[in-house]
Amino acid sequence: MIKASTARPRVAALALAALTGAAIGVGQAPLSWWWLALPALTWTMWQISAGPGLRGALWRGWLAGAGYFAATLFWIVEPFLIDAPRYGWMAPFALVFMALGMALFWAGAAGLAALIGGASRKRRILALALALALADLARGYVLTGFPWALIGHIWIGTPVVQWAALGGPVGLTLLTTLLAALPLALPGRPLRTGTMISLILLGFAMWFGLWRLDQPAVPRATVIHARLLQPNAAQQMKWNRDLAATFFDRQLDMTATTPRPDLVIWPETAVPYLMEHAAPALEMITEASGGAPVAVGIQRREGSRAFNSLAVLEAGGAVTAVYDKHHLVPFGEYLPFGDVLARFGLHGFAAQEGAGYSPGPGPQVLDLGPLGLVLPLICYEAVFPQDLRVPGPRPDWILQITNDGWFGTLSGPYQHLAQARLRAVETGLPLLRSANTGITAVIDAHGRILQSLPLNSAGMIDAAVPGALPQTPYARNGDRPVLLLLLALCLGLVPLRLRDSD
Repeated sequence: MIKASTARPRVAALALAALTGAAIGVGQAPLSWWWLALPALTWTMWQISAGPGLRGALWRGWLAGAGYFAATLFWIVEPFLIDAPRYGWMAPFALVFMALGMALFWAGAAGLAALIGGASRKRRILALALALALADLARGYVLTGFPWALIGHIWIGTPVVQWAALGGPVGLTLLTTLLAALPLALPGRPLRTGTMISLILLGFAMWFGLWRLDQPAVPRATVIHARLLQPNAAQQMKWNRDLAATFFDRQLDMTATTPRPDLVIWPETAVPYLMEHAAPALEMITEASGGAPVAVGIQRREGSRAFNSLAVLEAGGAVTAVYDKHHLVPFGEYLPFGDVLARFGLHGFAAQEGAGYSPGPGPQVLDLGPLGLVLPLICYEAVFPQDLRVPGPRPDWILQITNDGWFGTLSGPYQHLAQARLRAVETGLPLLRSANTGITAVIDAHGRILQSLPLNSAGMIDAAVPGALPQTPYARNGDRPVLLLLLALCLGLVPLRLRDSD
């Protein structure tokens, strides 16, 4: 009876940790309720810090993380439902494995906090604030990285997001976890004093954001008029033989609409032919544009290798520049050990050619002459801030082409768009985004959406490329300063932990 009675509170505590973790998810797009996510984070940190010993902290951190990632990444089931009779059975397993796998980072953070914090619960909470930021940093790099739904993303769309120009997304996470921890981590009367300090810090972050939003971007000497296409080719119909021509013709009609822009942008894999066999189609595209350059998403092959590419077309369908996507989606665009698995009929979901795509050589800047220096991103690459730090001259603007038809209609496309907005803030560069099913958008250098098209609608946007801001500290330095700060703060807590042991 004693064991059963003690087990019930333990199970209840673990379940509560999972629920509070899930509540943090309301801060992510499309809800973006940061004002609810922040106290939920405070509550979650209180629950994790109550775990008895290292083992208790690991369990609570893991289940809190599982709740959070299940709530924020539930869109991960959508790709499996595109061909539901074939792959639908995998959807629940994908969500469970993704949530539990990503939650291991939170478990590690909780364990580190328990080791550093020792017997002091207040110190464990403060250490957890630092460790969760380290976990978000690690998620961007470990096993090719997956920095989706970082804690700091709750500020996208608010003035506070402008702090990303200084410390990037992990700097935003550190700010967030400190705001949540201070009411519980200070000596004396922590709730009153800590809450007051958190509100002052939040007010300062808001003030800085408003100040930065008031800084004008530098307009380009030559105005570039771009046209962004959104053909709305539903993923389950996109490669249908009977419908592919319809979607292609729809984009040709949009391209030919007058007045003609300086550049037309088609979304990811918008051309239903391999580039090496698409000469007539490419000529039709530039004929429709009246000779104006067109950037198109297209697949291509080199021998046995297939690439997900962006090609720039000039008059006559001539290909003048090509960028190959280099940061591929694991299990989506390629399978680890794909050559072996292909023998058993296993292929990447998104790849239309072969067993999957091959990665390109890496990020690069395309010199488009009077159209400026352009940093191209294809879909998933906009999730990785480190992929925007390219050696050489600074780009004038960022171009993202994407096919968010894989992400469904609930949270996935909105979260992907939010991260594109964050990339603009971090770099101080405008970003133009052409999405197959939406959300197509023009984003200024402050991360504000100037124009957009609704999800699951066909249309186009004609807009001038916005101006840029001066290069940001984060664009120059990347994640290294925040990493060094986090390590220094963690080491600063170690002597206090050792003193408890004396």
